Amino acid sequence: MENYKHRVAVVILNYNGKNHLKKYLPSVVRYSSNYHIVVADNASNDDSVAFLKTDYPDIELIQNEHNGGFAKGYNDALKHVDAEYYILLNSDVEVTENWVEPLLEILESDTTIAGCQPIVNSYVDRTKFEHAGAAGGFLDRDYYPFCRGRIFEQVETDEGQYNSTREIFWATGACMMIRAKDFHEAEGFDTSFFAHMEEIDLCWRLKKMGRKFFVVGNAQVFHLGGGTLNYMSPKKTFLNFRNSLFMITKNYDGLLFPKLFKRLILDGLATLQFLISGQFKHILALLQAHFSFYAHLPELLKKRKNLKAHSGQKFNSSGLYKKSIIVERYLRHKTKFSQLQEQHFEK
Repeated sequence: MENYKHRVAVVILNYNGKNHLKKYLPSVVRYSSNYHIVVADNASNDDSVAFLKTDYPDIELIQNEHNGGFAKGYNDALKHVDAEYYILLNSDVEVTENWVEPLLEILESDTTIAGCQPIVNSYVDRTKFEHAGAAGGFLDRDYYPFCRGRIFEQVETDEGQYNSTREIFWATGACMMIRAKDFHEAEGFDTSFFAHMEEIDLCWRLKKMGRKFFVVGNAQVFHLGGGTLNYMSPKKTFLNFRNSLFMITKNYDGLLFPKLFKRLILDGLATLQFLISGQFKHILALLQAHFSFYAHLPELLKKRKNLKAHSGQKFNSSGLYKKSIIVERYLRHKTKFSQLQEQHFEK
């Protein structure tokens, strides 16, 4: 295998994650020796930096001045990383032997492919897919995200059913390989997202530039998940609902306000579900998400106008599901991606 140390950079963003680094970094070092490994520290106040300097002096350390979240943290760090390809890797991911090579191979095969991801399994239960990314990300007609292997809270057992390589709509930020040129041409992550769904927004913007994203079936990693923010956290509920509205406002090219009104109704149904299940903190989080969205609306409309003005390519809609995943999951009780008919996906 050719040595790609100066072409491929594995970049791990860390914030107060010394324990994650101690546990997961050894696998990255062991299985990524052909590549340049970078840890970008997001102004941690634990002893992560001291640990890295002592135990991993050969790993490049970038120290961001402030903790601006996932989005700003990577944007700031990647300005200082000279590579043709970035692999953005969460600090709570265990990688496997030859995990990079299949990802690199597909990007090298087609310059219109901006990025890709491996199969992401759960570190806690290795027989299951992991919530964040699973076997590739998709959006439904109302722009709710779901994955091959995970529909809302339903995570499938990995029995090799999704080991194929295929085009997707979005690749997970937990482990995404992306061309540096495309990342910077799209101006990186939107820092107003802070964390969660910023990778979907980035993929959407690049697909509007005609780019493609793939999941690579013969590459695999294991993700702890919820390492920074638990999946059941009200803070995550706030970010997911708010940021979903952010990316629709920016990227949806049709009549915006009817789409937003429909989402308002659907989010109201989600509030009812939280009420029935007694999750009152999540109701408050959802309401706060909408108020935050309205406060950011003028800024988002400017971004929308700017994106439209600079869109010179045909939108690559592959990976959009033309039906409602809410209807399929909660009314038709489909809990597996394989139960969704292929003809309903944009090609």
